[in-house]
Amino acid sequence: MNKPKFFVTPGYGEYMLNQLHYSQAVKIDNRVEISGQGGWDDNLQIPESLADEIAQAFRNVERTLATAGAGWEHVVHVNSYHVGGFPPEVNEVMSKLFRHYMPNHAPIWTQVGVAALGLPTMRIEIRVTAIVP
Repeated sequence: MNKPKFFVTPGYGEYMLNQLHYSQAVKIDNRVEISGQGGWDDNLQIPESLADEIAQAFRNVERTLATAGAGWEHVVHVNSYHVGGFPPEVNEVMSKLFRHYMPNHAPIWTQVGVAALGLPTMRIEIRVTAIVP
């Protein structure tokens, strides 16, 4: 097994590293694990719309995967954490974005309802595992 290599997403990831001392991704051999990505922008602002927040979280996953040399096409497992339960909009938006970002495969997925996430206004956080060739 090779030594783990850690990655920091440019922008918000640098803040997280400096303030909270954690990395956004780690690559060990051909496996990439990322920390949970919220629907924040580089200033840690969360959109008012739940659909926009979910879409931003997917973009942040994409950005973070890219720092480690991976992409959505390599994702095999998704965990999503949700505050506020599961109104129909959650699964509608999640499945639409799964089809958009992973049109050629369907990863395994676990959804978890939680009381709170890392920022007070967060309603979603997405964490993935990817296997790169």
